[in-house]
Amino acid sequence: MLHLALRMAAHRVTALLAVACAVLGGAALITTTGVLAESGLRSQLPPGRLGGADVVVAADQEFHPSGDLPVALPERATVPGRLVERLAALPGVTDAVGDIGFPAALVDGRGPAVPAGGDPRTAGHGWSSTKLLADARVTGRAPSGAHEVAVGAGAGPAVGETVEVVANGRPAASYRVTALVDAPDADGVYFADATAAGLAGRDAGGAGPRAGTVDLVGLRVDEGAGDGAARGAGERVADAVRAEVAGTGLKVVTGADRGDAVAPGAGSARSLLILLAGSLGGIVLLITGFVVAGALGVTIAGQRRDLALMRAVGATPRQIRRLAAAQSTVVAAVALVPGVAAGYLLAGRFRELLADRGVLPAELPLTVGPLPALATLLLVVAAVQLSARCAAWRTSRMPATEAVAESRSEPRTPSRTRTGAGLLLMLGACALSAVPLLSRTALGASVTSIAGILAAIGLAMAGPALVRGAGEAAARRLRPGVAAPTWLALANVRAYALRLSGVVGPLAMGVVFVLTYTLTQTTVLAATSDDTRTGTLAQYELTAPALGGLSDGTLTAVREVPGVRAAAAARTTTVVWEYEELGEPAAESAPATILGPDARDVVDLGVTDGGLDRLTGATVAVSAEAARTRGAGLGERIRLVLGDGARVDARVVAVYDRGLGFGPVVLSRELAAGHTTTGLDQRALVRTDGTSAAEAGLSALAADRTGLAVAGTAPDAAGADAPPEVWINLALVVVLLGYLLLSIANKLVAATAQRRTEIAALRLVGTTPRQILAMMRREAAVVAAAALAAGLALSAVPLALLGQGFLGHPWPAGPAWLLPAVAATVVATAYLTVELPTRHALRTPPADGLRAA
Repeated sequence: MLHLALRMAAHRVTALLAVACAVLGGAALITTTGVLAESGLRSQLPPGRLGGADVVVAADQEFHPSGDLPVALPERATVPGRLVERLAALPGVTDAVGDIGFPAALVDGRGPAVPAGGDPRTAGHGWSSTKLLADARVTGRAPSGAHEVAVGAGAGPAVGETVEVVANGRPAASYRVTALVDAPDADGVYFADATAAGLAGRDAGGAGPRAGTVDLVGLRVDEGAGDGAARGAGERVADAVRAEVAGTGLKVVTGADRGDAVAPGAGSARSLLILLAGSLGGIVLLITGFVVAGALGVTIAGQRRDLALMRAVGATPRQIRRLAAAQSTVVAAVALVPGVAAGYLLAGRFRELLADRGVLPAELPLTVGPLPALATLLLVVAAVQLSARCAAWRTSRMPATEAVAESRSEPRTPSRTRTGAGLLLMLGACALSAVPLLSRTALGASVTSIAGILAAIGLAMAGPALVRGAGEAAARRLRPGVAAPTWLALANVRAYALRLSGVVGPLAMGVVFVLTYTLTQTTVLAATSDDTRTGTLAQYELTAPALGGLSDGTLTAVREVPGVRAAAAARTTTVVWEYEELGEPAAESAPATILGPDARDVVDLGVTDGGLDRLTGATVAVSAEAARTRGAGLGERIRLVLGDGARVDARVVAVYDRGLGFGPVVLSRELAAGHTTTGLDQRALVRTDGTSAAEAGLSALAADRTGLAVAGTAPDAAGADAPPEVWINLALVVVLLGYLLLSIANKLVAATAQRRTEIAALRLVGTTPRQILAMMRREAAVVAAAALAAGLALSAVPLALLGQGFLGHPWPAGPAWLLPAVAATVVATAYLTVELPTRHALRTPPADGLRAA
């Protein structure tokens, strides 16, 4: 069977190229998705500034819902400070360090912040944290006084110099540099331990919400006689530490797992990779399966005569299907190797895009293992086997004589089952399109592109009947004396509806995919921008990113500027909302804004019930969408897990409409106190009287204060304010569209090349090459027009309902050039992929063309 399959493949190289291209592109995309998913599950950050710690004890930075993947918690959770002494007393421990991080930055004499390296939100540490660095080289002595610091060797100042330091929102103060620390990831500002604890509000006698705590505990163990002994001692100490902290919820990590303890946000980045792979995987599998099935359909349709003759000489239906599947699998195997290799390369480029956009930490590597390649192999081979057997099913089941008779033509009546299933799928897609009317969320909007693709698949299934009906209707309206090429083109449309629908379907899917996927992103972005623009009463915002947050007294100073009518601080965090869905416990991670009662003067959330003036204590405001779907109306109590893992019960005091712009939940300042990494406000929203004097006063204040920056709140018309997810999704559109176009072009070329017998027969009966070219161009025009019409029709309902649900009118938001660009691409693809193979066929003498068949 394999030998026969190889011989058949050798005689159908042109047709099988379409299958090879479809498999190659599909394998690359599936492998890329697999690499992203595996990296989200297994990738680990380098240990960074914890490179010298053998064992690290830290709080669990994940929420573990029942029956689902863990949810990353981005805010630093704390560890009791008294644990440091207990762990230091364990056998084998040489050093136990309670590490803390808090906002700190160097500033020069004129005020601007000087980069000290690392994240300014956690750049401040106690001197003992240098013991956790790998191979640290210290020049100078440890800081001991309240006004002494050490800095990284690359920060610039020399030992003995005096520098200005802003620490944890306090005014800039003078410190003397006593040491330079040279080690990997040693960037930051190191204070005496007691000074650091006081500045961070962590001293045991303090009254702050995080008093008496540390971020993590790093342990160094006795190195013993060599590396092997050190590793053994480290594992023994780790086991002893686990026994010591059992039941506390703390995690004990060693080796490569230490990197996760450096920055809690790393877990969020990995969760994003898993979500991205999950959302991308569905689209990729749908498109890959559709394209591969279509390419195999065209290829095996060109081999119906060969298969029918085999039936005539005694081959069983099962052997026919096995032969078709074996031939297709051989071609797929050849294309899988470069496809998988391309997938690994594409995953690397995609990771670079995510890192450049700030979605992933630059240090987070991809996990490159064999699992994505194995999964791709299994999925692609299964899809090829199934598609090939389905394509050969009709020919294999027909009586031998009937199969031979039909091998030169198509079935006169399209399959009713196939047509009915396609129409039902299109109706189901229309019903699915109504989701954005019911759920004005990003998740609800994502259904639009899925509905469009399902409708396109339904069109491919019902296509033969629809094309035949349209062709017959057009033929009845032909005027007498119509040109011969036009008559021939319409005759081919009627007689070969299956062939024509096989090329119209993929082109229509390309149109649907580009329109629905792109316009979904732009519509959600427009709705979000509209919510934010309408709901933001403030004209300006003040930030201090280089300092890790706004300094103390900033808000008071802003309110004293002439012309300022209101000012309020704002922060963002992440919460996990626990609720019940259909009687089962559910949890969802969501962004949350932190506001106070004074925020009602600078933002208008579109409150429909309650009021922001009640946003004090353990209270929240929720979006109307969340209130409706989760039973969280006014006065109800909801369960939240804050960004550091703390569980709270909060009472709903307001319900608002603008959930897209401001998120599903707003926390009171008191509820979030002590549960964020820094505790500093990220920005101050300022509403003025609109005069230039007020603007000048804010600019003067920003120039006078260390690290403060002022900017307008109006969204950037050029799209620079678009979230990174928008650019990522658009990049995915480009990649998937390229795969679709390449596969469609190869399929069209193969379908046209298989008509060389038909072209030769027409030339032998007197049709001129010019008439044949005219006929084929008219067919290409029919293909392009049908694909555009079908694509627009299938996109219209989902996009109209999306626009109505998100923008209040039945059309989406998006660039005006998108539709002309799509139309030009479809026309060019249809024309070139028909014109070039036809010209090649016309260069072959008719008799040779018939003999080659």
